[in-house]
Amino acid sequence: MLKIDSHTHIIPKDLPNWSEKFGYGDFIYLQHHKAGYAKMMRGNQFFREIKDNCWDPDIRIEEYANFNTQVQVVCTIPVMFSYWAKPNDCLEVSKFLNDHIAELVAKYPKNYIGLATVPMQDADLAIQELERCKKIGLVGIQIGSNINDENLNEDRFFPIFEACQRLNMAVLVHPWNMMGQKDMQRYWLPWLVGMPAETSRAVCSMIFGGIFERLPKLRVNFAHAGGSFLPTIGRIQHGFECRPDLVAIDNPIAPKKYIGQFWVDSITHDAPMLEYVLKMVGSKKITLGSDYPFPLGDLEIGKFIEDMPLDKSVKEDIFHNSTLAWLDLPKERFL
Repeated sequence: MLKIDSHTHIIPKDLPNWSEKFGYGDFIYLQHHKAGYAKMMRGNQFFREIKDNCWDPDIRIEEYANFNTQVQVVCTIPVMFSYWAKPNDCLEVSKFLNDHIAELVAKYPKNYIGLATVPMQDADLAIQELERCKKIGLVGIQIGSNINDENLNEDRFFPIFEACQRLNMAVLVHPWNMMGQKDMQRYWLPWLVGMPAETSRAVCSMIFGGIFERLPKLRVNFAHAGGSFLPTIGRIQHGFECRPDLVAIDNPIAPKKYIGQFWVDSITHDAPMLEYVLKMVGSKKITLGSDYPFPLGDLEIGKFIEDMPLDKSVKEDIFHNSTLAWLDLPKERFL
């Protein structure tokens, strides 16, 4: 069965030292300190150590073969977004990362599908890069769950979503810049608690802000099974009903009405939770995802789904049909 991992991250092996070039900021660069490993440095501060499966396309294909997965949707690591930078500098970073992914897709067209990153802090530049990325073979963009702490429904971001719909470019919303990083560092809580909340924040802001109402053909996928949105939809719906003066101020349509209009990936780490997500959104709106190659992702790339007693048609939806629909790609391209 064709398997497409809709949520993976990649980075070029060598990065410019943008902090030196631009004269400010803690842009990420790599220190290759031993064979097969590199330190991601944020300015002079160590961020994390990564392995060569973060940048080597052949190693990635070999590792994916162990899980009978043929295709990877690749996008940058969210820490590379650089939304905090000067817009033109962020555009330069984005172009470098996007060109790398486009070259990868061109070299391995049956193994890789590419998503771009764009300078969301400047709509004109973001749309300019979005249009360029479509021409070089990328099929969508990955964006953060907030843009410099601003919700995705802010008016200044709407032209970017509008351009995505016009250009038939898909959107992956990934949590980043997580709430709580300053106040709850202990126990890895920003990643365990803040990340799911960030994704729910993104879903709610797009629903309550009327993005899906105004752009019904916009194809959006929310990472990590939609975070805490689906598990807490009862509370969200109740809040909408009991305090419309606070919640329904920009869109009078109830949040439950939008379930099934967007996609979520399968990263629940838990079969009963995936069964719940299936019941909520249906198999045609769940894409196989892993967050590869990072340890908080699905390290066995859908094995728990293979072991679940699901109909073959449901597994086909999750393993490839839903991703192909989200990205508007033909199955034949990968056969």
